[in-house]
Amino acid sequence: MKHLNITVTGKVQGVYYRATCKAVADQLGVKGFVMNQPDGSVYIEAEGDTFALEALLEFCEEGPDRAEVSEVSSVEGTLQGFKNFVIKKKR
Repeated sequence: MKHLNITVTGKVQGVYYRATCKAVADQLGVKGFVMNQPDGSVYIEAEGDTFALEALLEFCEEGPDRAEVSEVSSVEGTLQGFKNFVIKKKR
């Protein structure tokens, strides 16, 4: 089990990125959250096995149809023990 902090930049807000990310995470059994950031990026914290997290990162590179992903960066973090995957509203 691993924890990733993922930041996605580009045209990723207003294109159903968070909703699609949640659907993909739910299918993969990934736990955590996704939220829009004030700078226009999307921030994701995800926990799961290596295969599931790699598959989620592949989705992040593409995003939903209307998204235009510029960059995806991820760093390993500390396990938080998330129970499910949720869409968080802006802070």
